[in-house]
Amino acid sequence: AALGQKIRLTRGQWISVVVFGISQNALYLGLNFVAMQWIEAGFASIIASTMPLIVAFLGWAVFRDKLTPLAFGGLVLGFAGVGLIMGTRISGGVDLTGLVLCVIGAFALAVATLTVRTASGGGNLLMIVGLQMLVGALVLAPFGIVLEEHSVAWSWPLVAAFAYTTLVPGLAATWVWFALVGRIGPVRASTYHFLNPFFGVSVAALLLGERLGALDVVGVAIVTLGILAVQISRQKPV
Repeated sequence: AALGQKIRLTRGQWISVVVFGISQNALYLGLNFVAMQWIEAGFASIIASTMPLIVAFLGWAVFRDKLTPLAFGGLVLGFAGVGLIMGTRISGGVDLTGLVLCVIGAFALAVATLTVRTASGGGNLLMIVGLQMLVGALVLAPFGIVLEEHSVAWSWPLVAAFAYTTLVPGLAATWVWFALVGRIGPVRASTYHFLNPFFGVSVAALLLGERLGALDVVGVAIVTLGILAVQISRQKPV
């Protein structure tokens, strides 16, 4: 209340909060955390970065959105880059369970993105961000109780990683994303996703020491160009 936030949301906002919370926090984040037991973080980030391509594809396949030649070329280019990376990793013995979980997570993230505008359209931005995280937590809690061990080996690296994951990508980044979509619209905001493949593999290589092959670098470059082409094609001329 001190920040001007109210729990009174419109019916459309409540639906979007539930869909967004399940799609982004329970499915996308949950499945990716599980998948990274078996696959590298850089590879998971590459798959997740295809979200704008999946959004454009779903818009064409489900909502009959028209694709310009540039958008179509970007889709083909982007998925070709993903295919190159996946082919290289599969031939190298990547775990298929982790791969499938990441792909499902990427589609869930695309669904979450499609609900952002409805969720943020009536204000109460901080309340919406908090509620969608609560929805994700409630969905994941039963699985954690049944499937996970109840003992935790606490350490400072674990506390730091947990705090960072909760506050930076979980809270701050989600708030920034909602605010950015509200300010410049989802199409222009999504343009910045073309940076994700580069940053994903760079951070994984620098901080986690993950090895990148030549074909991985080529595939990341192709995916990046594909995402950029799709997003540029969807921007309205000023």
